[in-house]
Amino acid sequence: MSYLLSKSQKHGQIQHITPENANWEYVGFDAYLLSKGEEITLESGTNELCLVFVAGKGNVITPTEVFENIGNRSTPFEKIPPYALYVPHHYQLKVVATEDLELAVCCAPSNGDLPLRLIKPQEIGVEKRGVGNNQRLVHNILPETEPADSLLVVEVFTDEGNTSSYPSHKHDQKDSPNETYLEETYYHRFEHAQGFAMQRVYTDDRSLDECMAVYDKDVVKVPKGYHPVATIAGYNNYYLNVMAGPVRKWQFTWESDHAWVNSMAYSEKFK
Repeated sequence: MSYLLSKSQKHGQIQHITPENANWEYVGFDAYLLSKGEEITLESGTNELCLVFVAGKGNVITPTEVFENIGNRSTPFEKIPPYALYVPHHYQLKVVATEDLELAVCCAPSNGDLPLRLIKPQEIGVEKRGVGNNQRLVHNILPETEPADSLLVVEVFTDEGNTSSYPSHKHDQKDSPNETYLEETYYHRFEHAQGFAMQRVYTDDRSLDECMAVYDKDVVKVPKGYHPVATIAGYNNYYLNVMAGPVRKWQFTWESDHAWVNSMAYSEKFK
């Protein structure tokens, strides 16, 4: 199995990605499956957090505010923007599942003084990208236009038989404004639990070249290189992306061999 692939546990904390176990510097990611009535306590420490209510509902109890029954989806495949919660550093909170809850906790370093804030579905930008067999639906949960110190958080829906994170692109150079260094995780879900997709992570010189069969609730770690996803017939795919690095901007480079898929020549095929 590839060292870039993290398989899920069955219940409770099903994913746990840290800078230490990922061998990088910025991105952390946890996912939880909680039954009704179960609870977890989170401490942000020197990090900021973005809690994404992937499915189900829960109460969030903090020292200053209580948010009741947050959540609006029974499954991410309803394809409506979720609720999320931005949590500043040195903050403690408790999450109590008021029904079965799938919760993602996105994490990155922070030294700012931004306030705790609820991110409502109507505040999340919805974007359709691509044409033909390269179409996907994007929910910009915490984009660079919204306040945070390090985190960028987005969810992407890719229908069966399509590609996404494509044409292949990378963001592994500290060369802003041309390209920024951003570590990234992909938390994958499938509309049918037995489904899978293929994800490749590779560099120009092929010193890194990993192709993985990715199943429900797996996480793929992208330390560098290109990282396209290809879905399989019969299985619609969802993934939640977390990115962070020293500069909070998503500036990337297309792989030149495949950049033509962005061109009119490709889109004309579907008119």
